[in-house]
Amino acid sequence: MSAVEEWMAGYLRAWESNEPADIRALFTDDAVLRNEPYTAPFIGMEAIVAEWLRRRDDSGSYTFDWQTLSVTDEVAIITGTAAYASGPTYSNLWVIRLGEDGRANEFTEWWMDQSNPS
Repeated sequence: MSAVEEWMAGYLRAWESNEPADIRALFTDDAVLRNEPYTAPFIGMEAIVAEWLRRRDDSGSYTFDWQTLSVTDEVAIITGTAAYASGPTYSNLWVIRLGEDGRANEFTEWWMDQSNPS
């Protein structure tokens, strides 16, 4: 399994569990997370965990399909589709910068609501 596949498996596990330990396993202590580009980032492990839990999704309330678009030594780009049982479907583009230990030191997600075609 590649480093990106391992990270994605961990991300999906954390998304389902919403356990702080699973979230912490994904990010370096000084990581930067942006839920949307061009917004103020969440910097550091505790800020990331707090924001994740504030925006948490309930287990089983969505499906997520993904694929790797591009991987270099420094960055991985993931495309995906998140479909919520009681809500919209989102197209996603994720930019993940992995450190040498396989944890993300930077994560930015772009998402587009498929129900809003305008």
